[in-house]
Amino acid sequence: MKNRMYVDFHVLQTVPPSCVNRDDIGQPKTAVYGGSLRARVSSQAWKHAMRRKFLELFPEEQVGKRTKKLVDFVAEYIAQEDPAANAVQMAQKVLEAAKLKFKEDAKKADKSPEAEALFFISCAQAKALAHIAVAHPDMKYDAEECKKALQENPSVDIALFGRMAASNPELNTDASAQVAHAISTHAVSNEYDYFTAVDDCSGEDNTGAGHLGTVEYNSSTLYRYATVNVADLAQKLHGDTAMAVREFAEAFVRSMPTGKQNSFANATLPDVVYVTVRKDQPLNLCGAFEKAVRPSVNGNAGPSAAALKQYAENLYEDYDAPVKAMTVGKGMEEIAVKMSFHELLDALEEEVSGYLTDSAKEDQ
Repeated sequence: MKNRMYVDFHVLQTVPPSCVNRDDIGQPKTAVYGGSLRARVSSQAWKHAMRRKFLELFPEEQVGKRTKKLVDFVAEYIAQEDPAANAVQMAQKVLEAAKLKFKEDAKKADKSPEAEALFFISCAQAKALAHIAVAHPDMKYDAEECKKALQENPSVDIALFGRMAASNPELNTDASAQVAHAISTHAVSNEYDYFTAVDDCSGEDNTGAGHLGTVEYNSSTLYRYATVNVADLAQKLHGDTAMAVREFAEAFVRSMPTGKQNSFANATLPDVVYVTVRKDQPLNLCGAFEKAVRPSVNGNAGPSAAALKQYAENLYEDYDAPVKAMTVGKGMEEIAVKMSFHELLDALEEEVSGYLTDSAKEDQ
């Protein structure tokens, strides 16, 4: 496609006391930005939450599997095609033909070998490998044919988030979407919750706690950003790209990492959603919060929206404004068309569909 199209998603979301994403010692993740300590939620954590949301938005066969149990996964499809086949052995051989490596564990001789590293595979790719395996019962597989089966027909999440294959870089897939680490718009300081648990079966003379513990947490208004390269995504999916972008938008807005969710019940929806369509390049607006927003009696969400709007306006004066801008919530109405979230999804799908139709005509 000659013309480019980038859909940028900017979200301001207030999260109550929580620990949705923690480090190796259990502390909420943080980052120093603009000289201030900020709350942080890693892009990996939010992409995982989005992939879980995809299972609600897409048919299961359109969502990939990230697993070491590749042999068992492909063997299921081989058994469906030929119930009499040695499915496990054929699956391992056809995957090895694609230059994927497996570790042999002498203690688990009765179990299928696992891949040396996690591998992202779509159901369509597993079916293609199964078809190759059944078509060659002598288990003499062509390496290029097997690699091609793993390069074509990616699932929607492989196309969006990419795939890295350490054992065979030829199987790498570049991501069509980028998701930034979410950071708080203001400075934070982590706090500690000291808690006790009571032993229900202890005697009446035992007034002490059965367990003592602490959990670290913070609360914040987060700035979240993601972008989708629509032209690149269309080349990978060869299907309903507009629907994929729509569902990406819904998953990005509605998902929430699940860390400590039972302790904090921190599920919220964004205060502001600001979506732009650009033809030049994706544009992260995190610079709006390089200077930390100062808390006010009215909270952080309102001042954060004002800072985001002002920064965007200044940037658009110096560079190029987006060709289309839509918003949900309060604060960005002066530079974007305000609508409900469902209206935004419909408008976004229509915009992407129009772009793909025009691009197809130009490429003819």
